[in-house]
Amino acid sequence: MRKKVIIISLIIVIILSIIIFIYLNNRIIDDNSGFTLKDNLKTEVYTKANIKDYINTIEGKIIEEPKINTKKLGKQELTFIYLNKDNKKRRGTFEIEIVDTEKPLVWINSNYNSKVGNKITLEDDIICVDNYDNKPTCKIEGTYDINTKGTYNLTYIAKDSSNNTFQKDFTLTVYEPVQNSNQTPQTPSEPKYTDFKEVLNNYKNENTEIGIDVSKWQGNIDFTKVKSAGAEFVMIRVGSQKGTKGEYIIDPYFKQNIENALKNNLKVGIYFYSYADSKKEAKKQANWIIKQIKNYEIKLPIVFDFESFDAFNDMNLSLFGLNEVAESFINTINNAGYEGVLYGSKNYLNAIWKYHTSSVWLAHYTDQTDYDKEYFMWQMCDDGKIDGIDGYVDIDILYKNSSEN
Repeated sequence: MRKKVIIISLIIVIILSIIIFIYLNNRIIDDNSGFTLKDNLKTEVYTKANIKDYINTIEGKIIEEPKINTKKLGKQELTFIYLNKDNKKRRGTFEIEIVDTEKPLVWINSNYNSKVGNKITLEDDIICVDNYDNKPTCKIEGTYDINTKGTYNLTYIAKDSSNNTFQKDFTLTVYEPVQNSNQTPQTPSEPKYTDFKEVLNNYKNENTEIGIDVSKWQGNIDFTKVKSAGAEFVMIRVGSQKGTKGEYIIDPYFKQNIENALKNNLKVGIYFYSYADSKKEAKKQANWIIKQIKNYEIKLPIVFDFESFDAFNDMNLSLFGLNEVAESFINTINNAGYEGVLYGSKNYLNAIWKYHTSSVWLAHYTDQTDYDKEYFMWQMCDDGKIDGIDGYVDIDILYKNSSEN
C-alpha cells in the first residue's frame, strides 16, 4: 500500500513539474527592453495605423498586435506580443496620441454680390464643416447690411475643438439694380447641347457602355427610341427625400420608366436623392428602396445620391460622420444582394467624400475628366440630347473594367 502511495505521489509531482515547466516557458512577461520606439508617437485621426508604424528597432518579431482605433482623439495605450531574441514571448506596451491637425473645410468665394433687399444670410450660404467636429465654430467678422448699398470687407473664421483655424477675407457688394429702358434686346443664341450620337462615336469601345440617367424631369420617355439611339443602360431615380428628416417620395415616373426600360432590354440601375443626416436614416432609406425595386431586374448598382449641401450646416455632422452615413446606406444595399455605390461630383468627391471606400459614380461635366481616383461610371454632361426624350438628359459612360477608366 505504501509503495502504491509513493508511486502516485511521484506521478503527481511529475505532472505538476510538467505544468510548471510549460507555464514558465509560455507565460508572457511584460518587457519593453526588446524594442525601441520612433520619436513621433502621434497619429492623425481616421488614418490607418499599425504597431509597426511606431517601432524603430526590435530584437525579435511581432506576433500579435491589436487593431488601432484612430476614430477618437486623445492618448491611447497599445499592447502587443513579440518574440525576443531568445524566442520568448514578451508583452510590449507604449502610448500614442491621436490628433487632429486639419482645418475646418469652408466652401467660400472671394466675392459675393447681392441686390439691395435680397433675403440672404451668408452664414447659412457658406458651407462650414470639420473632419472631426460635428459643429465647428464658424462666424463672419465685420458688419454688413443687405438693405444698404455698399462694399463690405468681411472675414470668415472657422475653428474646431483642436484649435485648427481657417480664416479668409472676402467682399460682399450690395448694389441697386440698374434699369436701362434703351437697352437693345439681344437675339437669343442657339442653345448648346451634347449629342448622344457624338458621345457614342467618341467614347464607345470594348470597355464602355453608353447610357443615360432619368427622373421625373425628363417627363414621358419613349424607351424604344432611346434603345434605337444606342443607349445600353439607364439609371432611374426611384425617389427622393423631402428635406432633412422628411418623408420619402417615390418618383412619379419611376414605375413607367423602369418597366418600359426593361421591356426594351436596357440594363437598369437605381438612384435615390437623399437628405440623410444619420446612419439610422440612411439604412431606413436603403430598406425603403429595396421594397420599391424587389419585383424588377436590377443589373446595375443602387446609388446613394447626397447633394443637399445647402442644408448641411444644420445637420450637425462631421465629414467623417457624413461618410459613415453613406456607408450605412451602401452596406444595407450590399447586404440585400445588390451593389451599393456613391454618387458625387469631382470637387465634392475630393473634398467631402474623402473617407469613402465604395465604388463611385463620378459627375464631371467635361470632355475628358481629370479625376484621379477610381470610378465605375462617369456622368459627363447634363445637357444631352437623345431620340425619345424631349429636353435635356444626363449622359453616362459605364466602364466594364473600372481600373481601366
